Amino acid sequence: MTTSNTDNTGAVASDVRAELARLRESIDNIDAAVVHMVAERFKCTQQVGHLKAAHQLPPADPSREAQQIARLRRLAENANLDPAFAEKLLNFIIAEVIRHHERIAEDAGPRQ
Repeated sequence: MTTSNTDNTGAVASDVRAELARLRESIDNIDAAVVHMVAERFKCTQQVGHLKAAHQLPPADPSREAQQIARLRRLAENANLDPAFAEKLLNFIIAEVIRHHERIAEDAGPRQ
């Protein structure tokens, strides 16, 4: 016997609506945590940008970026997350970090 998730008027059953609400609340909480974690990450990378600018280091570090991508792919695999998705996400973040570092270096003035 199959059970229907709708009543005879086509309305979604109250238990299904309650479960959707519970899951969506969890998603909202996770989204908020992700935003806060990304903000914390950018606070750290801003400090890196200032340190690089002060010591006239280049904004990008391809070796470090490659290490981080490989590391994140391994973490994604262990978490049953598509490693290609994780890499795309990190590449997006890295591009933004480099842009910030370039701006910090420009604001620091010309190299002597």
